[in-house]
Amino acid sequence: MVLNNIEELLEKYENGETTLQEEAQLKAYFSQEHIAPHLELYRPLFAYFKANKTETYTKEIPLKSKKTPIYSWLSVAAIAILMLGFYFNSTQIITSNEDDLGTIQDPELAYNEVVKSLELISKSLNKGASTVSYLKSYNKGIATVGYIAELEQSSNIIFKNTK
Repeated sequence: MVLNNIEELLEKYENGETTLQEEAQLKAYFSQEHIAPHLELYRPLFAYFKANKTETYTKEIPLKSKKTPIYSWLSVAAIAILMLGFYFNSTQIITSNEDDLGTIQDPELAYNEVVKSLELISKSLNKGASTVSYLKSYNKGIATVGYIAELEQSSNIIFKNTK
Protein backbone atom coordinates (compact mmCIF):
# COMPACT_ATOMS: atom_id res chain seq x y z
CA MET A 1 0.00 0.00 0.00
CA VAL A 2 2.88 2.37 0.79
CA LEU A 3 4.37 1.84 -2.69
CA ASN A 4 1.05 2.68 -4.36
CA ASN A 5 0.83 5.82 -2.23
CA ILE A 6 4.38 6.86 -3.22
CA GLU A 7 3.62 6.28 -6.91
CA GLU A 8 0.47 8.41 -6.64
CA LEU A 9 2.44 11.14 -4.86
CA LEU A 10 5.12 11.02 -7.57
CA GLU A 11 2.47 11.44 -10.25
CA LYS A 12 0.99 14.40 -8.36
CA TYR A 13 4.53 15.80 -7.88
CA GLU A 14 5.25 15.63 -11.60
CA ASN A 15 1.97 17.47 -12.29
CA GLY A 16 2.80 20.12 -9.67
CA GLU A 17 -0.17 19.25 -7.47
CA THR A 18 1.49 18.10 -4.24
CA THR A 19 1.32 19.87 -0.91
CA LEU A 20 4.34 20.52 1.30
CA GLN A 21 3.42 17.59 3.54
CA GLU A 22 3.22 15.23 0.56
CA GLU A 23 6.59 16.43 -0.68
CA ALA A 24 8.02 15.81 2.79
CA GLN A 25 6.69 12.24 2.58
CA LEU A 26 8.43 11.78 -0.77
CA LYS A 27 11.70 13.18 0.60
CA ALA A 28 11.50 10.89 3.58
CA TYR A 29 10.81 7.84 1.39
CA PHE A 30 13.69 8.55 -0.97
CA SER A 31 16.12 9.19 1.88
CA GLN A 32 15.65 5.55 3.04
CA GLU A 33 18.08 2.82 2.13
CA HIS A 34 15.58 0.47 0.49
CA ILE A 35 13.60 1.90 -2.41
CA ALA A 36 11.64 0.07 -5.07
CA PRO A 37 13.94 -0.59 -8.05
CA HIS A 38 11.67 1.12 -10.59
CA LEU A 39 11.66 4.30 -8.44
CA GLU A 40 15.44 4.40 -8.04
CA LEU A 41 15.79 7.09 -10.72
CA TYR A 42 13.99 9.60 -8.47
CA ARG A 43 16.52 9.20 -5.64
CA PRO A 44 19.07 11.76 -7.01
CA LEU A 45 16.32 14.37 -7.39
CA PHE A 46 15.27 14.21 -3.78
CA ALA A 47 18.86 13.74 -2.57
CA TYR A 48 19.69 17.03 -4.30
CA PHE A 49 16.97 18.81 -2.34
CA LYS A 50 18.36 17.43 0.91
CA ALA A 51 21.93 18.43 0.02
CA ASN A 52 20.78 21.83 -1.20
CA LYS A 53 19.38 22.67 2.24
CA THR A 54 22.84 22.44 3.78
CA GLU A 55 24.52 24.74 1.23
CA THR A 56 25.48 28.19 2.43
CA TYR A 57 26.93 31.23 0.74
CA THR A 58 30.31 31.98 2.29
CA LYS A 59 31.59 34.91 0.23
CA GLU A 60 31.46 38.39 1.66
CA ILE A 61 28.99 40.78 0.07
CA PRO A 62 30.44 44.27 -0.45
CA LEU A 63 28.03 46.93 0.74
CA LYS A 64 29.97 49.99 -0.39
CA SER A 65 29.69 51.26 -3.90
CA LYS A 66 32.83 51.15 -6.01
CA LYS A 67 31.59 54.09 -8.03
CA THR A 68 33.55 57.24 -7.48
CA PRO A 69 31.61 60.43 -6.73
CA ILE A 70 33.07 62.27 -9.74
CA TYR A 71 30.90 60.22 -12.12
CA SER A 72 27.72 61.30 -10.36
CA TRP A 73 28.79 64.95 -10.59
CA LEU A 74 29.56 64.52 -14.27
CA SER A 75 26.03 63.31 -14.91
CA VAL A 76 24.60 66.28 -12.99
CA ALA A 77 26.77 68.68 -15.03
CA ALA A 78 25.69 67.06 -18.31
CA ILE A 79 22.01 67.43 -17.40
CA ALA A 80 22.55 71.08 -16.45
CA ILE A 81 24.26 71.81 -19.77
CA LEU A 82 21.45 70.13 -21.70
CA MET A 83 18.79 72.09 -19.81
CA LEU A 84 20.61 75.39 -20.47
CA GLY A 85 20.93 74.50 -24.15
CA PHE A 86 17.22 73.78 -24.44
CA TYR A 87 16.35 76.98 -22.61
CA PHE A 88 18.51 79.26 -24.78
CA ASN A 89 17.44 77.52 -27.97
CA SER A 90 13.73 77.93 -27.14
CA THR A 91 14.12 81.62 -26.21
CA GLN A 92 15.96 82.27 -29.49
CA ILE A 93 13.12 80.70 -31.49
CA ILE A 94 10.51 82.76 -29.64
CA THR A 95 12.33 86.07 -30.20
CA SER A 96 12.99 85.45 -33.90
CA ASN A 97 9.38 84.54 -34.68
CA GLU A 98 7.65 87.41 -32.88
CA ASP A 99 7.67 89.76 -35.89
CA ASP A 100 6.99 87.22 -38.66
CA LEU A 101 3.71 85.37 -38.16
CA GLY A 102 3.90 83.56 -41.50
CA THR A 103 0.90 85.31 -43.08
CA ILE A 104 0.68 86.13 -46.77
CA GLN A 105 -1.19 89.28 -47.77
CA ASP A 106 -1.93 88.28 -51.38
CA PRO A 107 -4.81 85.70 -51.42
CA GLU A 108 -3.77 84.24 -54.78
CA LEU A 109 -0.21 83.66 -53.60
CA ALA A 110 -1.51 82.11 -50.35
CA TYR A 111 -3.77 79.77 -52.36
CA ASN A 112 -0.85 78.66 -54.56
CA GLU A 113 1.31 77.96 -51.50
CA VAL A 114 -1.46 75.87 -49.92
CA VAL A 115 -1.90 73.90 -53.15
CA LYS A 116 1.85 73.20 -53.29
CA SER A 117 1.83 72.01 -49.69
CA LEU A 118 -1.19 69.75 -50.23
CA GLU A 119 0.36 68.27 -53.39
CA LEU A 120 3.52 67.47 -51.45
CA ILE A 121 1.48 65.79 -48.71
CA SER A 122 -0.56 63.90 -51.34
CA LYS A 123 2.59 62.59 -53.05
CA SER A 124 3.97 61.39 -49.73
CA LEU A 125 0.72 59.65 -48.79
CA ASN A 126 0.41 58.00 -52.22
CA LYS A 127 4.00 56.81 -51.98
CA GLY A 128 3.28 55.29 -48.57
CA ALA A 129 0.03 53.71 -49.79
CA SER A 130 1.80 52.08 -52.74
CA THR A 131 4.34 50.42 -50.46
CA VAL A 132 1.55 48.97 -48.31
CA SER A 133 -0.36 47.49 -51.27
CA TYR A 134 1.26 44.09 -50.73
CA LEU A 135 -0.86 43.71 -47.58
CA LYS A 136 -3.86 42.85 -49.76
CA SER A 137 -2.12 39.69 -50.95
CA TYR A 138 -1.04 38.98 -47.37
CA ASN A 139 -4.66 39.20 -46.18
CA LYS A 140 -5.71 36.87 -49.00
CA GLY A 141 -3.09 34.36 -47.88
CA ILE A 142 -4.28 34.58 -44.28
CA ALA A 143 -7.85 33.86 -45.42
CA THR A 144 -6.59 30.77 -47.29
CA VAL A 145 -4.85 29.55 -44.15
CA GLY A 146 -8.14 29.98 -42.30
CA TYR A 147 -9.85 27.72 -44.83
CA ILE A 148 -7.14 25.12 -44.38
CA ALA A 149 -7.64 25.23 -40.60
CA GLU A 150 -11.38 24.67 -41.05
CA LEU A 151 -10.69 21.74 -43.38
CA GLU A 152 -8.28 20.24 -40.86
CA GLN A 153 -10.80 20.64 -38.04
CA SER A 154 -13.54 18.92 -40.03
CA SER A 155 -11.19 16.09 -41.03
CA ASN A 156 -10.23 15.65 -37.37
CA ILE A 157 -13.90 15.33 -36.46
CA ILE A 158 -14.41 12.72 -39.20
CA PHE A 159 -11.38 10.66 -38.23
CA LYS A 160 -12.12 10.81 -34.51
CA ASN A 161 -15.64 9.47 -35.10
CA THR A 162 -14.36 6.49 -37.12
CA LYS A 163 -11.98 5.24 -34.41
